[in-house]
Amino acid sequence: MERIVVIGAGLGGLETAYILSRMGYPVQLLEACPQVGGALQTYRRRGFLFDAGFHYVGGLDPHGSLYPLFRYFHLLNLPWRQLDIDAADIVCVGGRRFHIPQGHSNFVETLSHYFPDSRSEIEKYTALLKTVGDNIFNSLDAPSQLFSVSAHDWLCDTISDPLLRKVLSGTSLKMQLDADTTPLYVFAQINNSFIQSSWRLDGGGETLCNAFVQQLESFGCKVRTNARVTRIIDDSSKVTCVEVNGNERIEADIVISDLHPSATYALMPDSKAIRRITRNRMNSLSNSFGMFTVNCVLKQQAIPYLNSNVYIYDDEAHLWNYTPSSNPHSVLVNLYPGDSGYAHRLDLLTPMAFSEVEQWKDSSFGSRPVDYLQFKKGRAEALFRLVETQIPGFIDSIDSFFTSTPLTYEHYTSSPQGSAFGVLKDWHSPLTTLLSPVTPVKGLLLTGQNLNLHGILGVSMTSLFTVSAITGLPALRNEIGLT
Repeated sequence: MERIVVIGAGLGGLETAYILSRMGYPVQLLEACPQVGGALQTYRRRGFLFDAGFHYVGGLDPHGSLYPLFRYFHLLNLPWRQLDIDAADIVCVGGRRFHIPQGHSNFVETLSHYFPDSRSEIEKYTALLKTVGDNIFNSLDAPSQLFSVSAHDWLCDTISDPLLRKVLSGTSLKMQLDADTTPLYVFAQINNSFIQSSWRLDGGGETLCNAFVQQLESFGCKVRTNARVTRIIDDSSKVTCVEVNGNERIEADIVISDLHPSATYALMPDSKAIRRITRNRMNSLSNSFGMFTVNCVLKQQAIPYLNSNVYIYDDEAHLWNYTPSSNPHSVLVNLYPGDSGYAHRLDLLTPMAFSEVEQWKDSSFGSRPVDYLQFKKGRAEALFRLVETQIPGFIDSIDSFFTSTPLTYEHYTSSPQGSAFGVLKDWHSPLTTLLSPVTPVKGLLLTGQNLNLHGILGVSMTSLFTVSAITGLPALRNEIGLT
């Protein structure tokens, strides 16, 4: 069998390595950082474990979109915690709080209670999302036509009440909503999976990554950290090997890169197989905004634990177009359970464009200048004031906090400009923003959130596209159990 090297141990790299190793291929997985995971990485402060980007997942119920994949990956036995059935998400917008439940029927009934005159429109909206979820694995054969439909235009045509449109869009801080570009398929697939069911994982991304690594090693896959690929080498016909840390070469018949396409091609500066027009196209792709994250340790028994995610928007928030501002207008609050029904920590996430931190891009991680630290502190305090409007007493409940910007994410995940959701998809030109795993270089494949969709479900689906380019789709369907 072909020798396979996977570059990058983010979720896409872990999953492609897992499938191929389990199918008997000799695989090496190389990660530049000290720990695997990419956006699934965790870090510890004052004894508490914080997630870089993994907060909750959708579709893990037996009829959910993610279930058959995580069943195959043997991840269903991890300590998953289902969120509140009747309020997995709480959207605070327009001066009101709206509970967003799990289950399509429950979703229709709850939203119709808030908007009784819009029931038929809510039913139409929910039916579209459910259809997308029910047919998700058909997209392995051909992309959905909904990639060529504007999400914003469809929502405005379907839902007449402006407040209801905000509520339905209000759980979407887990993607970048853009009124001009976001395809309907992206909006529908992501939102649908969380309506199917919503779950947190005790131990977060670290638990997930440890489960992957343990199984990969049992399949014979060699997982290496601190192994930065510095070159991908090809001859006139195909890839031949990768260079690691500038001084080691590993021979390979197939190389799979979980890096951004532009970063992947940058590892092959002399390859004649990659035309200049291809490099320019990859370098010119628009990437999503990043996130400003505040991880808070709370005082004991200060904030009751809420088994829901809370999305807060002020009156100036534009849900479908992010504009940089010194005062955040939106925030996602994730709480984590402690003892006696109280939360012991929480995460705050709000969009942040790279332009807001670009002036410090040439500074070194760990030794940023004082004005950068002051910038982060000021942004955190502004975020605290927004949270205080919906969680009174929150500011006085903070024991300590730690902040991250797109610069932080770029350092740890190698995502260009700290992009949170990868390459932006554009309904006007799906063929140029939905990227194929196949490259102009024979034996070089791509995977990860920049190709198809981001998030746990999106990357998991993308890993199937990548593997099918090696095994063929029928063999892959049979392997995963999708026949």
